[in-house]
Amino acid sequence: MESPRNETTISVPPGAGCPWHQINWTSAQLWQEVAIAVLAVIVLRSTFISFFEVYRKNQRHGQIRAWPLVGSTLTVTANMNGLHDRFAKWQEENDVVWMTYPFGLDAVYIADPSTTEYILKTNFPNYPKGDEVQVRMREFLGHGIFASDGQEWKDTRKMASFQFSSVVLRDFSADVFKDGAILLARMVSQFAQSKTPIDMQNLFMRLTLDTTCKVGLGIELGCLSPSLPEVPFATHFDLANELSFVRYLDPLWKFKKFFDIGNEKVLRKCVKEVDSFSYNIINKRKIDIEASKKDGSKRPDLLSRFMSAVDNSGEMHSDKVLRDHLVNFIIAGRDTSAVTLSWFTYMICLHPEVAEKIYDELARLEETDNSSQDAKQEDDPFTRFARVLTFYNVAKLSYLHAALTETLRLYPPVHLDAKVAVNDDIFPNGMQVKKGTLVTYNAYAMGRLERNWGPDAKQYKPERWLKDGVFHQESPFKFISFHAGNRQCLGKESAYLQMKMTAAMLIRFFKFELVPGQNIEPRLMFVLTMKEGVKVIATPR
Repeated sequence: MESPRNETTISVPPGAGCPWHQINWTSAQLWQEVAIAVLAVIVLRSTFISFFEVYRKNQRHGQIRAWPLVGSTLTVTANMNGLHDRFAKWQEENDVVWMTYPFGLDAVYIADPSTTEYILKTNFPNYPKGDEVQVRMREFLGHGIFASDGQEWKDTRKMASFQFSSVVLRDFSADVFKDGAILLARMVSQFAQSKTPIDMQNLFMRLTLDTTCKVGLGIELGCLSPSLPEVPFATHFDLANELSFVRYLDPLWKFKKFFDIGNEKVLRKCVKEVDSFSYNIINKRKIDIEASKKDGSKRPDLLSRFMSAVDNSGEMHSDKVLRDHLVNFIIAGRDTSAVTLSWFTYMICLHPEVAEKIYDELARLEETDNSSQDAKQEDDPFTRFARVLTFYNVAKLSYLHAALTETLRLYPPVHLDAKVAVNDDIFPNGMQVKKGTLVTYNAYAMGRLERNWGPDAKQYKPERWLKDGVFHQESPFKFISFHAGNRQCLGKESAYLQMKMTAAMLIRFFKFELVPGQNIEPRLMFVLTMKEGVKVIATPR
């Protein structure tokens, strides 16, 4: 048969000892076979290197068992139930814990204060968020303060710091927090009268979404309305949070994103709803600000203050920048406080003696304060007590402050925080870290390690924070719940103010008892949300 033009036929002579001698190959087929052979060599070489690398890494002190190509994912997935406690156990057994992400990315988990101080303060420039962290959060958090680095982060933090230092914003926040606490107490009272179980995490999430949107965005969502309405934005926001975190455990997330399938398709839809909510608020606020210019009034909410400010170039902030600020503020102001109050409720149910000590402290405050004398006759008990909860009175509640801080120690809202090493480095303990390594401090483990807190580390003891009845602050690199160093939380005092007002209102009027048979464990998210909430029975005092 005549061969096609521009192609050569290669025949193997008879008797060559190979069955292929009967085959005629074209040059195209030959190159195809060569390509397959080269690819096979590359795959075999990569597999050999992968096995060698995995073997070497598995010999490291503190290494979570790794496998070729998939890294430690299989081991972590096998421990998915109770993963936070499993990681804490690993940290208890080792000074550092190594994890290998799919395709060879190294991650080291630390849980000692000195190394944490080193990466967050001493050598801060070498440990930014980095691309590997930012890319997983980008769709959800954009370029906000939690997902930015370098000059972009500095500019964002500078602007936020200026706004948070405002006395006007502080006083406005205190009023909003107090009104929210009253509304929550009335809601709990309705459940208490009928002895109906209450999911307190649900109520706290509604409360803090309402107050965060009021303080941060200047809007009222009405999440704590008597009917407890569905809040689609909150549902989409929480799911976007969870799916963004799952990217750290899913080696195929980029593949799924490219083809818009699985979790990534759901994440895209959730972010679209979050964006729609955010831009709608921004557009309405522009109209409000223009209207307020006519009468010379200024809105006290954070979004209005951001929209009235300019960036370093003297330009007004774009809608995208405002959107990112808005989303980051919500996750900071809503999720963290609600999560802490949920775990606090769980703790006082397990330790009712703590609730009684807080109640006694509140009773002493009422006895020495005459603010309630200004109460109107028509005020209900909740409103009258709220008059006692001034900014300065709340600061006197040392035992309540200690009880909330002890909750934060054991259940830090931001339980993990990751950085990326820009250059090779050596930690204070002598451990070497290569460029590109993901360095994560494990706040959840740090609060439970005996080497950090002593033999009673796992016990809930508010008294550990008090000396002669006065609250004593530990190093922020040991008590890491509000981050530390250059990235320390700007809203720390605001968060404490709301949590103390809310907890004081509830404990003053109610006792709480856990509904039996619950499975109380964290959900895998950027914040330590309870997987199924915390259900209680409230009894009026």
